[in-house]
Amino acid sequence: MALQALQSSGVAFRKILSHFPEELSLAFAYGSGVYRQVGPSSDQKNAMLDFVFTVDDPVAWHSKNLKKNWNHYSFLKVLGPKIITTIQNNYGAGVYYNPLIMCDGRLIKYGVISTNILIEDLLNWNNLYVAGRLQKPVKIIAMNENVALRSALDKNLKSAVTTAFLMLPESFSEEDLFIEIAGLSYSGDFRMVVGEDKTKVLNIVKPNIAHFRELYGNILQENPQVVYKIQQGRLEIDKSPEGQFTQLMTLPKTLQQQINHIMDPPGKNRDVEETLFQVAHDPDCGEVVRLGLSAIVRPSSMKQSTKGIFTAGVKKSVVYSSLKLHKMWKGWLRKTS
Repeated sequence: MALQALQSSGVAFRKILSHFPEELSLAFAYGSGVYRQVGPSSDQKNAMLDFVFTVDDPVAWHSKNLKKNWNHYSFLKVLGPKIITTIQNNYGAGVYYNPLIMCDGRLIKYGVISTNILIEDLLNWNNLYVAGRLQKPVKIIAMNENVALRSALDKNLKSAVTTAFLMLPESFSEEDLFIEIAGLSYSGDFRMVVGEDKTKVLNIVKPNIAHFRELYGNILQENPQVVYKIQQGRLEIDKSPEGQFTQLMTLPKTLQQQINHIMDPPGKNRDVEETLFQVAHDPDCGEVVRLGLSAIVRPSSMKQSTKGIFTAGVKKSVVYSSLKLHKMWKGWLRKTS
């Protein structure tokens, strides 16, 4: 499995993990505190560490975590673990974040997501939120033997490659591919206009080409639709309507539905396969796919950010937003100087 190669993680991550209830199906760290980035996020030593914890039983997990780490939660903690889980599962992107926590001398943020909801997102791209995080290099700190989860993680990477192919020309570099993949979950994200540094995707990819290659190398070598010239770092794909139709038919279900919604004129009610066949013959196929991604990411990111105000609490939300805006401002100054 492609994620296997990135399963080495330091003692520091495991020490942080020891502060939380153990029942995790997956725990990973991501972002600028884990993998070096260029630009305003280049200060790895002082960067906030970002984690996601996947749990089979969120009510039981939050119940234990409230006993261990009561002060991590906003005012919502008084409502108890059942309400916290309802907010986690039913609003935003299915993840509940506690930001700006001091743990073992490091500032951390951690999100909690149900295993079932994560598997759905990995397979279908319902929100492309945590699934989007897992399309970029992450440090897997803990993982159990959940076959369905492992299979879904692999499928998410393959879907990312196929989607990127549809938006790229016939011939391109590894870097072009990885930039396209890293940008999938930012398509239409309002935070890329306000809050996130605009050059974020480039800053993620450029220093981490080797990590992306580790994550996607086997998938690219085994994909029958691509010629992967590893020595030159170049790739060639089939851009014929037949080739594009094959790729469109393997896209995650929610992305297919969004493309159908965009392309299906009122009153026609064509089925998804018919629409995808039309899109495969369209010179603007890549742009249609990009619009479909935006239709998933935009509402998901807006709802998750709104939810964050309540799960973090107003004070932490103001501090966290200020840090994001400061980072964006630094990136803008760097670009104009």
